[in-house]
Amino acid sequence: MKTTNYACLTLLLFIFSAPAFGQKYKTPADTVKLNGEVTKLNKEIADLSTQLTTAQNNLPEYQSKADKAQQEAQDAARSSSSIASEAKDADVKHAKSAKKNATKAYEKAKDAKTASNNLAKLNEKIKKLNKELENKRNRLKSLGEMRTAIYAQQPLPVK
Repeated sequence: MKTTNYACLTLLLFIFSAPAFGQKYKTPADTVKLNGEVTKLNKEIADLSTQLTTAQNNLPEYQSKADKAQQEAQDAARSSSSIASEAKDADVKHAKSAKKNATKAYEKAKDAKTASNNLAKLNEKIKKLNKELENKRNRLKSLGEMRTAIYAQQPLPVK
């Protein structure tokens, strides 16, 4: 029973003291480090924003390539199918032609799959960059709150 009480009291102590330790920068002497981290975060946010803009600008191009490759693959498959049905009752020459067209159709299908995978990777990259950018902005906001808390402790010097 005593052990349970001590464990509960210890747990409550940790729960209520956690917010006090949550702020990394607490004193006016820490403002140099805080400003350094803010500068670093601003640079990272700018870099991420540039990467995100580039990826979003490339998205229509990737989409059109994927659509075009898909259409070409479907056309090649239809053509191959019709040639194969004609070659069914024909001679060896037609069969070889049908095989050649089937191979081309298969290559077009692989190209379409590759284009589709590239589009999916780009969409995933955009999602990842958005999430990372949001995390960096949240961190920047919390650093601003820390700066405000530090300045609230210390009166500003009069000029």
